[in-house]
Amino acid sequence: MSSGTPAAPSAETSAGFSAGTSASHFAVPELFRGLFDDAAVFPPGNLPVVEAVPAHRAHRTAWYADAVGPFLCGAGRLGELAAAVESTGPLRVGLVLPGGSAELGPALTAAAPFELAGVELATRDTAEAVAELDRLLPPDVPAAVELPRELLRGDGLDETLDVLVDSAYRAKFRTGGVVAEAFPDEDELAAFLTGCALRGLPYKCTAGLHNAVRHTDPKTGFEHHGFLNVLLAAQETDHAVAAEVLAERDGEVLAKAVRALSGHQVTVIRNSFTAFGTCSITEPLDDLAALGLLSPSPLVQEDR
Repeated sequence: MSSGTPAAPSAETSAGFSAGTSASHFAVPELFRGLFDDAAVFPPGNLPVVEAVPAHRAHRTAWYADAVGPFLCGAGRLGELAAAVESTGPLRVGLVLPGGSAELGPALTAAAPFELAGVELATRDTAEAVAELDRLLPPDVPAAVELPRELLRGDGLDETLDVLVDSAYRAKFRTGGVVAEAFPDEDELAAFLTGCALRGLPYKCTAGLHNAVRHTDPKTGFEHHGFLNVLLAAQETDHAVAAEVLAERDGEVLAKAVRALSGHQVTVIRNSFTAFGTCSITEPLDDLAALGLLSPSPLVQEDR
C-alpha cells in the first residue's frame, strides 16, 4: 500500500445526519456494527459522568446506534454512574477493572444495578485472571483480559495468548494513551494481531484509535493507528503483511480495500477484532463518512 495523508474529517458531523431519527430506519454496515465502545469518561476525553450518560443515550437512539457498543465505566466510578442513571432507566455497562483480579468480586457486586455488558480485567498474571473470571463471572457475561505490553515481548506473546486460547475470554490490547510510549509501533501490533489470528483468538483494543487512518497527531506528535488499518490487518496471519497494512496512511487506499471485502472476510475480521474503546463516538463516524463508508441510507421509507 502506498503512503499518503489521512482523510480530512467531514465538515458535517455524523450526529448531523438525522441523529434523532429512529435507528431502525438505517443500516450500519456489518463491518462497523458494535465496533465503538463508549469510553467518554476515560482519558483523554474525560467527560463528566453526568454529561456522558445522556450523550450515550443519544448515541443509542441515533441512526448509527448499531455501531455503538456499551458505556464503559471503571469500578471506582460505579457509584457516580448509579446516581446519574437513577431516574433515567437501565444502562448497558462494560465494567473496566485496571486494578486486576482483586477488583473483580467487589466490582461485580457494585455493578448489580446495571445491565452488565461485559468485563475488562487488566492483569499481570493471565492464568490468575482466567481463574478468577471462571470463579466469579456469571456465565452469560463476556470478558476480556487486558495484557500488559511488556509481558508480550519475545516468547511472552505466545505463552500469554496460549493461556487465553484455552479460556472463554477475549484478549485486550492497549493501542495508545496519553504518552508516546503508550502507542505500539506497527511491528508490535502486527505481532499481537497475527498471534491472535493464528489461534482464532478474539480481541478488543483500546485507546488511540478514534480516527480511521494511521496518522501523526499534529498537536502531540504521537503516531496513532487507524481503526480501519486494524480492521483490515485483523484478517492477516502473515506478520509482514499485517505490518504493511497497519502502516498505510492513505485513507482512499484503505477505503477501497474495505469496499472490496467479501461477506466472509467481514465475518472473519469481526470475529477477531470485536470492538475498541473510544472516548469519542462521533470522530470515528465522521471519518467513515468522509471516506464514503458510512451514511444514513434508509432501510424503509419514512412516513410523510
